[in-house]
Amino acid sequence: MKKQNRREFLGLTGIGVAGIAGAGLVQPKVFAGTEAADADPRHADLVVYNANVYTIDSRMPKAEAFAVKGSRFVYVGSSAETKAFIGRSTRTFDTKQMTVVPGFIDCHNHAGGDVLLYEVLVGNPFEVEFVTISSIIDKLRAKAQKTPPGFWVDGYFFDDTKVKDNRQLNVHDLDQVSTKHPVCVHHRGGHTCFYNGKAFELAGINKNTPNGMGGTYDRDANGELNGRVTDRANNVFENKGKTETFTSEQKEQRDRDGLAYISKQFVRYGLTSVHHEEGDLFMLQQVRARGELLHRVSFETNREILEAMINNGICTGFGDEWIRFGATSEHTADGSFSERTMALSQPYEGSNPPYRGNITEKQGDLNAWAERVQRAGIQPNCHANGDVAIDMVLKAYERAQQLAPRPDVRPKITHCTLINEDLLRRIKALGAVPAPFTTYAYYNTDKFHFYGEERMKHCMAYRSFFDNGIRAAAGSDFSPGPFAPLMGIQGMVTRTGWNGETWGANQRISIDEALQVNTINGAYNSHEESIKGSITPGKLADFVVLAEDPHAVQNDKIKDIEIVQTVTGGLTVYQK
Repeated sequence: MKKQNRREFLGLTGIGVAGIAGAGLVQPKVFAGTEAADADPRHADLVVYNANVYTIDSRMPKAEAFAVKGSRFVYVGSSAETKAFIGRSTRTFDTKQMTVVPGFIDCHNHAGGDVLLYEVLVGNPFEVEFVTISSIIDKLRAKAQKTPPGFWVDGYFFDDTKVKDNRQLNVHDLDQVSTKHPVCVHHRGGHTCFYNGKAFELAGINKNTPNGMGGTYDRDANGELNGRVTDRANNVFENKGKTETFTSEQKEQRDRDGLAYISKQFVRYGLTSVHHEEGDLFMLQQVRARGELLHRVSFETNREILEAMINNGICTGFGDEWIRFGATSEHTADGSFSERTMALSQPYEGSNPPYRGNITEKQGDLNAWAERVQRAGIQPNCHANGDVAIDMVLKAYERAQQLAPRPDVRPKITHCTLINEDLLRRIKALGAVPAPFTTYAYYNTDKFHFYGEERMKHCMAYRSFFDNGIRAAAGSDFSPGPFAPLMGIQGMVTRTGWNGETWGANQRISIDEALQVNTINGAYNSHEESIKGSITPGKLADFVVLAEDPHAVQNDKIKDIEIVQTVTGGLTVYQK
């Protein structure tokens, strides 16, 4: 993640709160020029009819038409009755029985697109694709040849179980890239990196360096560094070697271009609302002002902006329907599921010596942080994968609620991967809102054997959440996982991966339940269920047109359904 560097943006500059509430948040120019409705107040801007509509509203689960006026649904019902809403300037859309669902909502996404545009990608960000170690070396070597000695050469979106060589990337592979440049390959999971010898040399790390709290320097069978470094142990590489620098103008251009690019990708996959993990808030507003923000943003904060919110009395929910402050960004309590560093009460399958993952935060520090955020009226959000870490986070949340009680806090537990009956009981009692991985059940089944079937019966436990009345939402965790909602829905329904393996079938949910997870539950996660998440009169007209009905295709084909159109606020932001 890139740190906010806009001179302590909120409350500490001349823009301050006015920049958030006022001129900075203008309607996107992409919507300018829309033909205005005629003077008859009954007439809508848009009427969609002859459709197969899944409203995700229990009061009217199915419909065949709806009308939109001023960015909101004003009618939902029959095709015949929508005729009364059609005037001379009303746009109409006969879907010819295509399926329409509410816009999808992703409640956990590292949404910076600059890496996608400007960095070396050694893996596929969006789909299952296998690469070779030689292809990784070749891409990085080409970068090194254009980079002055001593400067970092980085590769992104590496997935260690998507390698045709069927072995781990190691320090010797990366030494083939260069011995004059520090080289780092970033696992897409975000918790482990692979380094060459030059990087270890610059950081002063050797085979005798002990592991510290919350991280490891991994070794081969001979006790030598193998190149893999986990979690907090990566911190030692910061400020070592040289990195490419940019002028403020260049950095702003990269951030703007990246945000505009990722917004196009989101709506291409049907996402109309995304919870952004940090990022540059100023650039986000600039992208919106330029008409290039196509999805709605719940902006989740940390560091300088979080401090500014606390110091200036800005609570969760401040903003408007396009950009508003949500929860904090994920306050990390443990390691990664996909990289096998999450904190477990029982050792990893086959680990020798027994390994239980990494705790990355002390309970006392976690307690103090949760209490401070709660007292400030900001929705807390913690990253917790393993059962040990989830227990720690719940202790901190329970303590905060006891010391600074507030109604309907809905503290977030990002990932909330491995649960048990006691954790479920406490999550329900606290009103916490988990956002488990969505696409992992399809994309990452090649990693499930590290946990074993018995443990996978309790991981990404959507069935257990539903059965216990817990409103779990969708959290893709991009870049660690692809963000395609239909891939996520297929995984939730089948628990079968790209490789044909099925794990934890007891956690399957129905298609209707999976649609809830990706729509109304996402809105509930950010206290926005009154304005989005279902096709309901009065709510924002965010919806997706699908070429096929997920209920009608084979379950293993759901991810392949074509997104025909994505609509945000009644206006088309993507069309096939």
